[in-house]
Amino acid sequence: MTVGVVKEDDKGELRVALTPDNVAALTKKGAKVTVEAGAGVGSGFSDANYVDAGATIADSASVWKQGVVMKVRAPRAEDLAKVEDRVFLGQLGARIHPELVEQAAKQKASVIDLTMLMRTLSRGQSFDVLSSQANMAGYRAVIEVSNAMQRPFAGQMTAAGRLNPARIMVVGCGVAGLAAIQQAKNMNAIVTAFDVRAAAKEQCEAMGAKFLDVDFEEDGSADGGYAKEMSPEWFEAARKMLLKECENTNAIITTALIPGKRAPVLITEEMVRAMPAGSVTVDLAAEAGGNVECTVPGEVVTVGGATCVGYDNINSRIASTSSFMFGGNVTKLVQSMNIEDNFVINLEDEAVRSMLVVNKGEKLPPYVQPPRPEPRPRPPRW
Repeated sequence: MTVGVVKEDDKGELRVALTPDNVAALTKKGAKVTVEAGAGVGSGFSDANYVDAGATIADSASVWKQGVVMKVRAPRAEDLAKVEDRVFLGQLGARIHPELVEQAAKQKASVIDLTMLMRTLSRGQSFDVLSSQANMAGYRAVIEVSNAMQRPFAGQMTAAGRLNPARIMVVGCGVAGLAAIQQAKNMNAIVTAFDVRAAAKEQCEAMGAKFLDVDFEEDGSADGGYAKEMSPEWFEAARKMLLKECENTNAIITTALIPGKRAPVLITEEMVRAMPAGSVTVDLAAEAGGNVECTVPGEVVTVGGATCVGYDNINSRIASTSSFMFGGNVTKLVQSMNIEDNFVINLEDEAVRSMLVVNKGEKLPPYVQPPRPEPRPRPPRW
């Protein structure tokens, strides 16, 4: 099995698909790993670190010729063309880039799109890069709040006067939101949480946050643990509730995403302007348009008395750890597919099948988990 690790060339992207530790784990299983020169520098890993781990350092052309080509971000069309009849493994984003799926099929290539993993599969949790990266993004969002917010998180009693704890609101309580709640609570803030999915309430409260209910009966849960688009009536009810809450909120962290669509705007400019002076918004959905109406993707702007942070690749602001997590997911996936030193795509493997969008040139329909058989009734006891 030959593996190629591509150097990321998207603006601001500092992560790498495999760390030196991951390379060492794969070479022990018989893999031959080729890493593009400078691929790990942004994450703090030198070429010498990779050589010590058993990798070969080569130019871009050599890396793209390997049997399994790994990359964090979606490739450009001209780069995907280099894969030909081999395997691309990374965050292709099939929902967003159907043209790349078509291209891969014409090239007779195979594509394992990590963003398509059915996240409800228990076996797939070890391979879930979306969750591992969201976890790091949620943590980092709180750090960005602390950098920009003009007050401490914890309350203080001083000779000069009393400081109440900061009030932090987390909007969107998936993995990133829950990580943000945990970190903000660790820093002794008062945390409120909001999500369109009714199932999120119990999780938020278990983390110590107060869940904000909308006075409108509608559930935003969709298949696979994601959220769906809500009705205009629900959004109006949510707007009124959130506007009132913003008046006493010092920081808002938003994480709400709908796969393949623009991020829903949940925090309006009116809400931002209602926040106390010195407040902060950190929008983790900035790359998909943003949940905060004032967000400018990739920039930090001031609206009223609030600072609006719209970094569009927050994982690269904690690149070393994000790469560690991403590489760990990918390594475990490849090791599970390595049979007798051969990389085998097993269509009977539910986790692999859910991510396999193209197999040797054949486009595959989205994976649907088959229904589980009904349990047999127990025989009566005599």
